[in-house]
Amino acid sequence: MSVVTSKTFFPSFLKTLGILFLYIFIGLFIDSKYIVNTYQESQWIANLLMIIIFSIVLWKASQRIRELMIYAVLIGYGGEYLFSIGLGMYTYRLENIPHYIPMGHALVYIGVLYFIKTAFTKKNTKLLEKVFTMLILLYATAFLIFKSDVFGFILTIATLLILRNKPRERLFYLTMYLSIVFLEITGTGYECWKWPSTAFDYFTFLPSANPPSGISFFYFGLDLGCLWLYKKRHRIAWKRMKNQRMIRLMSPQKKL
Repeated sequence: MSVVTSKTFFPSFLKTLGILFLYIFIGLFIDSKYIVNTYQESQWIANLLMIIIFSIVLWKASQRIRELMIYAVLIGYGGEYLFSIGLGMYTYRLENIPHYIPMGHALVYIGVLYFIKTAFTKKNTKLLEKVFTMLILLYATAFLIFKSDVFGFILTIATLLILRNKPRERLFYLTMYLSIVFLEITGTGYECWKWPSTAFDYFTFLPSANPPSGISFFYFGLDLGCLWLYKKRHRIAWKRMKNQRMIRLMSPQKKL
């Protein structure tokens, strides 16, 4: 995965999210119940494959991206133990935290970041926001109607409402939402993990699908955590970047 300069959709998609989705499809298949029932326990293979892929992507990335990937893995481990083991929000096949999962969170994070930085995406941001929002609403509404996914629908609406006032981050999180949809449908379809029929297997008034539609809501925490750690470690550089951004925003006004 890398940032590409193509000004058309398919090359931009294939070289970023396309590669990411291929990683997800193959990696989760290795850890699927089908492979386990047909051959033998294979989670260790998925872990090993993820270590290799993660290392290659990490080695090819810029210093800033490399640092964000490390933060994403650390936050990913913490989030997994909190939400899966601690709160019972979902359960993995072996009732553990597979080691490939936190590294997978980092790859999803970076894959989405690469996509929104492509030349095509920058040129068509508004169009993509409208299309992605429509797809998200259709998906969440279908899950609400056909799978009684109240929990996922509420999370989806909450995500969209928050993004109304976040123009700079909007496309990132819309893309993240759809990427997590692919991830969750693939993972639950392979029975790598499962979600209970109610939110956190506790709130009976919040029926949930397997998977719930709007679960990418919790990726706000991953992104914010990564940025917070990066800003703390690079305070001077981050402040300089913010000042430069303010100058760029104010320069057209000065010309007027």
